[in-house]
Amino acid sequence: MDRLLSSLDNALRTLFAQPHAHEKSPAQGMSEAALNDEQKKLAGALMRVNHVGEVCAQALYSAQALATQDEPLRQHLLQAAREETDHLAWTHERLQALGARPSLLNPLWFSGAFALGFVAAKVSDRASLGFVVETERQVAEHLQSHLSRLPEEDAASRAVVERMKQDEERHAEEAAYRGALPLPKAAQGLMRFAAKVMTTTAHRI
Repeated sequence: MDRLLSSLDNALRTLFAQPHAHEKSPAQGMSEAALNDEQKKLAGALMRVNHVGEVCAQALYSAQALATQDEPLRQHLLQAAREETDHLAWTHERLQALGARPSLLNPLWFSGAFALGFVAAKVSDRASLGFVVETERQVAEHLQSHLSRLPEEDAASRAVVERMKQDEERHAEEAAYRGALPLPKAAQGLMRFAAKVMTTTAHRI
């Protein structure tokens, strides 16, 4: 019951509360670039997609921590979730700075990601870790693509995305080290398709 209540609390805080980072943003101290309307709109849309990714990360790690019976693994997942909370706060700050808003569909994204994470964790802990590895690797690729699209002048957003990419790659490496089970190609493809639907939609809504 305590775990369930903790997961519910995390969901409410993720979706409806102002996120607070434990570590200062990589953008802290940087002056805002003088972007034109088109550049600001693009940067805002990309950071909205990245914010959705962090909403989903909270859901995934929360679900996996709820489902596992391995206490050391649970603590590892909760620590990763705390680091992802920093990302959530940083992307939220960038949205505000760019005059953009979070996705209106965040409750939907959170619910879907929570369900996927819980199912993966119920298969086995190794499958759960495999899901982490594949998710984080795809997220890192996605962030790399954003670095090629963000306006060069928007150094603040680029600094946040670059740091997030490094953290996601580390999360994938840590999960692999803990014995992650590689996911079938079909599952990887399905995850890429779902991510494509989410990012395309979140770019606008």
